Amino acid sequence: MTRNIKSCFTRCLTKGLCAALALGLLAGCGARRTQDPRTLRIGVAVYLQSDTFISTLVQELERQAQEREQTQNIKINLNVVDGHGSQITQTEQIDRFIALDYDVLCVNIVDRTSAALLIDKAKEADIPLIFFNREPVAEDIQRWDSVYYVGARAEQSGLLQGQILLDCWLDDRERADKNGDGVLQYVMLEGEPGHQDAMLRTEYAVRTLLDAGVEVEKLASNTANWDRAQASARVTQWVEEFGDSIEAVISNNDDMALGAIDVFRQMGMDGETMPLVVGVDATAPALEAVRTGELKGTVRNDAQGIAQSMLDLSLTLADGQDPAETMELTDGQYIWRPYEQVTLKDLEPQEAAA
Repeated sequence: MTRNIKSCFTRCLTKGLCAALALGLLAGCGARRTQDPRTLRIGVAVYLQSDTFISTLVQELERQAQEREQTQNIKINLNVVDGHGSQITQTEQIDRFIALDYDVLCVNIVDRTSAALLIDKAKEADIPLIFFNREPVAEDIQRWDSVYYVGARAEQSGLLQGQILLDCWLDDRERADKNGDGVLQYVMLEGEPGHQDAMLRTEYAVRTLLDAGVEVEKLASNTANWDRAQASARVTQWVEEFGDSIEAVISNNDDMALGAIDVFRQMGMDGETMPLVVGVDATAPALEAVRTGELKGTVRNDAQGIAQSMLDLSLTLADGQDPAETMELTDGQYIWRPYEQVTLKDLEPQEAAA
C-alpha cells in the first residue's frame, strides 16, 4: 500500500515537473520570438554596378540598411545583383528573387522597354516592385498599384546644367565665348539611346540657354553610354574635327564629363583654358574636378535620399501598409527627390560649414 502511494506520488511529481518545464520552455520561446528581429528580404537588381553613381547608391543603401537594423527591431537582408548591362541577365536574376519569395524587389532596369514584363512577373507573385533611377514609361508603372518609382525628374537636371552654363556666359563672356562670335558652340555627350534621363537632360540643358536668349550652335552629339572611356574616345574625335571651336561640353553624367576632361588634360589644358564642361550626379571624382576648376559644375543626384526613400517604401510595403498614408507620393506611385546645382561657389560654403 505504501509502495503504491509512493509510486503514485512520484508519477504525479514527475508529471508536474515536466509540465512546469514545458511551460517554461514555451514561455522562453515566446519571449525569444518577441525579442528576435523580423527579417526583411530585399532583392536589388542594378543595371551596371561599375557605374559610379549606381555604385555610390548601392553603398548608401547598404549603409542605411545597417543603421536601420541597429535602431529598429528588424534585420534587413539586401541581395544586390549586377545585370552587367544585359536585360536577359537581369530578368533571370529577378526570376530567382521571385522563386525565393523575396519581400520586395528594387530594380534599376537595364532596358526600360522590358518594364511591363517585370511588372507582370511581380504582380503574379504578389511581390511589390520599386523601380529606381531609370524610369519606365508611365503606362507601365500604371499596370499595377504595387509598382513604384523612386528617383529625380530628369528635366530638372537638364535645366540646372543649362543654368550653370548660363551663369558662366553672363559672368565671364570672354571666357565662355572664346572666339567672340556671340554664339556658344557646344558638343553633347549623351547617356544611351532611348534612355529617359539622357533624352530629357539633353533637351532641357539647351532649352535653358535658348530661353535665356543665348545663341547656341551644336557642333556634334553622340552617345557614350554613361562611360568615361567611351566619352574620351568621342571627344578625341571631336577635337580632331573641330579643334578650338568647342567652347562647351554638355554631358549627361559625370563619368562622361570626366572622360572629356581627360582628353583636355592630355592636351595640356587646365581649368582656365579648357572648354566649359558640365555633368550630372555629383560623384566624388566629379566634385574634386569642380574644386580644381576643370568641371564648371555638376548636378547632385541625391543618392542618400533615394536610398532612404527606397528603404522607407520597402518597410512600409512589407508591413502591408498603404505608403500614401505615411509618405509623400505623386500620382500614388512616384517618389521624387530634387536635384541640386553644384559649382565651386556652392561647394565653398558647404565645406566651410563642415
